[in-house]
Amino acid sequence: MPLQIIHRDITTMQCDAIVNPTDRCFSGRGGTDLAIHTAAGKALVDACAELSALDFGEVAVTRGFGLPCKYIIHTMGPVWTGGEQNETVLLRSCYVNALIKAKRLGAKSIAFPLISSGTFGFPKDRVLRIAIDAISDFLFTVDSELDVFVCVLNRGAFELSKDVALREYLSGSKRFAYEDHAIKMRRVRGVSSDSLMRGEVESEAMPYRQPIPVHASGAQSLGEWIKKHDDSFALTLLKLIDKKGMDDVECYKKANVTKNTFWKIKNDGKYRPSKPTVIAFAIALELTLEETDALLKSAGFALSHNNDFDMIIEFYISQGCYDIFEINAALYKYDQPCLGC
Repeated sequence: MPLQIIHRDITTMQCDAIVNPTDRCFSGRGGTDLAIHTAAGKALVDACAELSALDFGEVAVTRGFGLPCKYIIHTMGPVWTGGEQNETVLLRSCYVNALIKAKRLGAKSIAFPLISSGTFGFPKDRVLRIAIDAISDFLFTVDSELDVFVCVLNRGAFELSKDVALREYLSGSKRFAYEDHAIKMRRVRGVSSDSLMRGEVESEAMPYRQPIPVHASGAQSLGEWIKKHDDSFALTLLKLIDKKGMDDVECYKKANVTKNTFWKIKNDGKYRPSKPTVIAFAIALELTLEETDALLKSAGFALSHNNDFDMIIEFYISQGCYDIFEINAALYKYDQPCLGC
């Protein structure tokens, strides 16, 4: 997927470029800057000595030296002083200018830390929001094929805009999921809730399924039954894109999906998208829960109340929030796979 939030030390990233948040003189004194200088070795210190001093938002480039990347793009983020000194604009310029520089270098992949969130004191949740907005705007308008990674070492280090409501939704849904399952068991098999609680019935028992219908003249052949299947995922998706008045490029960009993946969906009859990819398109198309269920069904998936991933998706759709990168931030925080491909 073009933009990923990952739990990874940026000094170990095997990509074309990494971004180093430094100070005016490339001192390498603390935080990520120190870690990158330490891993790259003395050659980086010597290279930085040849560079002109940085101003806020500016970038400069060196080789990767001892790091597994080709380039290090150095930038100086703003110091947080309460938000009244244009800090947001300056921080956004760090991300945008680094992306522009990476494109000019011919890079196909780039990794960012949360710039200014350490010794410069910028609140981590604000940094993450600014980073996601800047990167997603760049990918949508300039280069959707650049792979961008945002490295966050502490999943709990930032807050989400809907964090409290999401936690309440998840805790409440898990409680009701078991009760709902118990009700279904009683309806299907006449099992009392007391028996279920005592463990006298297997909780994973298969639900009752209606038998396959037959013709008056006899049972249907397997071939006849298969011919009655619904539209494929690809056909369902393309119909929805037309219905929503979008074009293909706009849709796969909003879905955080690569051009190559979208081509496979349209042209490779054997390609089967993952569940996160299917949901990414549902978010891009701003589908309702009912429409999302139908799209998932066309690919052989469904939403349930048995795992955090599905419940997070259901929460954001029910809230009318279709910002895929905000949803991915929530999925990352709860250690779930992100949307896109």
